[in-house]
Amino acid sequence: MAFAGIGLCARCLARSSSPKTLQAVLRKPYTARSLEWPLVPRTVKRHIQSQEFKPFIPPSPSSLPKAAPPKTYRRTRKWSRRLLYLALGLGATYEFDQHFWYASLTRSARTFWLSLVVATDYKINFRAHPWLYDSIQDLHLRNAERLFHLLRTNGGLYLKIGQAIAMQSAILPPEFQQMFSKMFDDAPQNDWKDAEKVILEDFGKTPEELFGVSFSGEPGKGVMERTARASASVAQVHWARLANGDEVAIKIQKREIAQQVGVVTRIYTWWFDLPLYSLVPYISERLLLETDFVNEADNAERMGQLVAGESRLRGRVYIPKVYRELSSHRVMTAEWIEGVRLWDKETLTRPWHGGWRQGSPGCRGTPLDPPNRQQIAEIIREQPLKEHLKPKRDSWKGLNGKGGLGVSLKDCMQTMVDLFSAQMFLWGLCHCDPHPGNIFIRRLPSGKPELVLIDHGLYVHMQPEFRHQYSLFWKSLMTFDNKTIGEIVRSWGINNPDVFASATLMRPYTGGDNSTSAGMKRTMSKQEQRERSYEMQQQMRKGIREVLADEKKWPRELIFIGRNMRIVQGNNQYLGAPVNRIKIMGGWASRSLVDSPELSYRERLVNFGRHVLFKFVLFGSDVIFYGSKVAQFFGRTQNLEDDMEASMKKAAVDMGFELNHSVFEG
Repeated sequence: MAFAGIGLCARCLARSSSPKTLQAVLRKPYTARSLEWPLVPRTVKRHIQSQEFKPFIPPSPSSLPKAAPPKTYRRTRKWSRRLLYLALGLGATYEFDQHFWYASLTRSARTFWLSLVVATDYKINFRAHPWLYDSIQDLHLRNAERLFHLLRTNGGLYLKIGQAIAMQSAILPPEFQQMFSKMFDDAPQNDWKDAEKVILEDFGKTPEELFGVSFSGEPGKGVMERTARASASVAQVHWARLANGDEVAIKIQKREIAQQVGVVTRIYTWWFDLPLYSLVPYISERLLLETDFVNEADNAERMGQLVAGESRLRGRVYIPKVYRELSSHRVMTAEWIEGVRLWDKETLTRPWHGGWRQGSPGCRGTPLDPPNRQQIAEIIREQPLKEHLKPKRDSWKGLNGKGGLGVSLKDCMQTMVDLFSAQMFLWGLCHCDPHPGNIFIRRLPSGKPELVLIDHGLYVHMQPEFRHQYSLFWKSLMTFDNKTIGEIVRSWGINNPDVFASATLMRPYTGGDNSTSAGMKRTMSKQEQRERSYEMQQQMRKGIREVLADEKKWPRELIFIGRNMRIVQGNNQYLGAPVNRIKIMGGWASRSLVDSPELSYRERLVNFGRHVLFKFVLFGSDVIFYGSKVAQFFGRTQNLEDDMEASMKKAAVDMGFELNHSVFEG
């Protein structure tokens, strides 16, 4: 028997104590840490080995059973190898894509994946009551953000596609319009090392050897800025002064552009059921031609010849000279232009302080001040990659710097509308990117403005038959000749003359039967806002399908011509509508049927008689225009273009569209 409380067995306790002490211990409770426990006896069990001891003898191998085969984990090792090879392959492909293909595969994969996500999202949620959104507006906003961030992340040619999408304001929900208006912000410029590689790859020479410049300020050589003066989606522009004194703008394409390929439009054509499939190759071809600077040089020289041969534009329009020996498919060298961009209204109209009978720097032989060699050496030494070597040349602004060109906005817009009307109706060679950033204004010694047109990459060539039809279509719009309008647009595969006429004029066409607007008002139900919005957008898609009823007949040129007219209308509106744009374009359309060399003398004579009568018809347009000017003089804030846009927005709402043209301002 053992006593757990004190940790001794009965035998040990008896040996170490006398009988009296043992009895006292057994009767007295055990005390430890102020707590008392009685001595609890417990029985000690003993295990006795009854068998004879034998030492351990290992069994013989023969007596053992057969060993089980070891586990090889073949499936695990097989899939591990596959995953390893896949990871190595993807890693190698990614590195090769980044260093040799400029991430074109990564961009394409990103585009393809997001396109499927957006298309699936619309397929599931484009209904009166979306499953995953509170309203259709939330659906549009979410996908507009997705596409915007995709295009901005991909950069390069994808930015150009985003700008093209932003231009199509009539068929975009307002959420897309507001988001994509940011596409016109300046694109980030590439490092000088990338630009230098492009020059070396195209010419086999360094920039110093090709242009005869020195980056250390060496006497007798030209100078060049390694920091870009402007950066767009496709290229960036550097200023340089050659050894002979000529100042040039060197446009260098970004290295990644040549590898970028877009396939998004085909996917959307299938998912959204819009008849655009055969238009995709034409649009892609135009956009890719914009990346070919030899094509841009050809367009610039051809446009310069046409302007020089037209007495109504000669002396009012200037096309910069191209240096062919310093240009390639990815590098274009053209004359540097000192001018004011069209969007700078204040500088255009402020008083001129440049002296009597003097023009803008570089205009009509006005000399350009050479840069200071000592200052150039200091700038190159202190800021080698952020240099701005070109002189400011703003003495014409006066001592306080608040002067301007002192030209008339009416003369500027008259020249602009005349130029693009001649391109569309007379020459059939149309510049399709006339936003204010591509138009400079210079002051002639006479005090009149001179319009300088740059960036000639995006052009469309109109066949003579289509050009004559388009001129007659415009003339018929002014005279409400609905029969001729219907015949022409149906020959183009368009089943809705009202919508197309309104889109062409950039105002509601009231001379037709208004069947589209009336049909919308009859079918539009008075339900809650969500269902009404869904109905409107369904009707919008139906309207687009009617405009593109037969895509094989639909003239592809109309895509870019419409863009040109919308930008011209936006420029006129931004400057306060100083000219009657519709009258000017109608006059050129009618006159082109007289001056066209493709027509016979008899046809031209008949068209001349009709043109004389047409001039009287245009008098009504002048009455409306000058009536708007008088109302504006007496305190009315809106101009004629604002009135037309407001009317167009109201009519568009009835037709299922929602217009927002603010993306073109500035």
